[in-house]
Amino acid sequence: MNRLFGKGKPKEPPPNLTDCISNVDSRAGSIEKKISMLDVELKKYKDQMKRMRDGPAKNTVKQKALRVLKQRKMYESQLDNMRQQSFNMEQANYATQTLKDTKATVDAMKTGVKSMKKEFKKVDLDEIEDLQDEMEDMLEQANEVQESLSRSYATPDVDEDDLEAELEALGDDMLMDDDTSYLDEAVNAPAAPDALPGAESTQDGVLVDEFGLPQIAAT
Repeated sequence: MNRLFGKGKPKEPPPNLTDCISNVDSRAGSIEKKISMLDVELKKYKDQMKRMRDGPAKNTVKQKALRVLKQRKMYESQLDNMRQQSFNMEQANYATQTLKDTKATVDAMKTGVKSMKKEFKKVDLDEIEDLQDEMEDMLEQANEVQESLSRSYATPDVDEDDLEAELEALGDDMLMDDDTSYLDEAVNAPAAPDALPGAESTQDGVLVDEFGLPQIAAT
């Protein structure tokens, strides 16, 4: 069939906004270079006109400068149009990309919801309740086992009155042990001598020895 009718040309891919923006920006850059060249030429003519006297020669240079200025205006108009086109395409490209991202997000959310529904079907709420009840029963049984193991064996039968009497007597014994009157003697004992042996000193106007005892006058 290809020999009879020939093989069709492959279809070219549709234009891409990113490529179009790149092409327009490239053309705009080329026009900017042309405007810069015209600015250099226009400045040269203006400098020449400043040094020339009025006359045919100056008018000729002036006509050249006006022609360059006219071209410059044309290029500036084209540059403004291209910048506006590039801006519009960038806005459209941004909006398109935003829509694509939104669609991707929505698709991911749909997939997540489907997965949640699928996994939720595997969960039996009644089974969870039964597990909770069973765990509660096991914990109660464990507490009962601990209480059973903590029981005392062969505890003698003691009268409560006897225990209370023993407790009161035990309290009296403890109070007796807390008696600290024996410390009074140590507190009231004379202080250790603070003078050298053989040295004399006075206390309340009385001559005392190194032990703090009053001295008896020799007879």
